[in-house]
Amino acid sequence: MKDLMERLIAQMVASGMFFPDAVSEFERRYIRKVLDDSHGNQSQAAKTLGIHRNTLGRKAEEYKLGRDGASRASRRTKASKK
Repeated sequence: MKDLMERLIAQMVASGMFFPDAVSEFERRYIRKVLDDSHGNQSQAAKTLGIHRNTLGRKAEEYKLGRDGASRASRRTKASKK
């Protein structure tokens, strides 16, 4: 796991990604994965993440994540394909 993280960080630095952008991207993806694993249950996801449910709600709104972790844009795209 440590080697994987080191390679990822090296790629981010090499691509010129700024630190705040890297942190935001990691946080968004981490939250999305935990929400997916909890089937959109924000209380369960917040507990897994070790944060308050209200904090998770704010972050989900900030990153435009739905209860299932999917971004709102991707859910609209899926709906329009039906």
